[in-house]
Amino acid sequence: MGVMRIPVTTLNDGHDLPLIGAGTYKLVGEDVGTIVRTAIELGYRHIDTASLYGNEVEVGKAIRDAIAAGDVTREELFVTTKLWNDDQHRAGEAYQESLKRLGLDFIDLYLVHWPWPQRGLYIEAFEQLARLQGLGQLQSVGVANFYPEVLDEIIDATGVVPALNQVELHVGFTQPELRAYHREKGILTEAWAPLARGANFDAPEIVAVADKHGATPAQVALAYLMGLGCSVIPKTANPQRLVENLAAVDLRLDNEDVATLDAVQGGRMSGDPRTFPEEGR
Repeated sequence: MGVMRIPVTTLNDGHDLPLIGAGTYKLVGEDVGTIVRTAIELGYRHIDTASLYGNEVEVGKAIRDAIAAGDVTREELFVTTKLWNDDQHRAGEAYQESLKRLGLDFIDLYLVHWPWPQRGLYIEAFEQLARLQGLGQLQSVGVANFYPEVLDEIIDATGVVPALNQVELHVGFTQPELRAYHREKGILTEAWAPLARGANFDAPEIVAVADKHGATPAQVALAYLMGLGCSVIPKTANPQRLVENLAAVDLRLDNEDVATLDAVQGGRMSGDPRTFPEEGR
């Protein structure tokens, strides 16, 4: 099986990150192993999970099985997991627990999953991750769902600029102000829900660009976001979709296509990081 060459970007700490990864949100049971092993066979090198997903054990086993089978080396893989809100006061311990569930020697990237500003523990949580990195136990530190005000606070408090910020981002909701802030600070923008869960696939602009290139709406959406300089983490439980999504790296959109897609109207589909989760959840 031919392995496709995935473009990589270099994070602000010098580590390379493949621009497209396999997301595992909502994958459970045997699906986890199937998707992770298939993704690695196809050439995916970035696997994204989180303690919230409840599948770190299965993700880790699939990764170890792929390494044991000679499909890939640990060094070739980039594994991301995330600190859940309830563990912000004990980030160091939570990291060790994730590491143990995954059964790996190290994690490439560990993210504070949400700022949860109502709790006010995000600075302390990020500080603990920066300390783990300083001790050499963690390769890269980042955040998810952060916005400029809280990013400023953690950078001011720790002197550490997160390697990336994984945020909701898709055609019609590309967060240009946040991306501009990230560029200025040297933070990579990573898109979760880059396919808008398929909700905008029938948008006439997306259909037109897809038809022009003989591509699928998903391929168009992923190529567009990567063209904006974003890393993308599409998730699927369908092995055939893994193939389809990966082919987006070969799709070249021209300026006209980009302008067409820029015109798509859309909005946030999930919780606003300034208010999510509500206190007590």
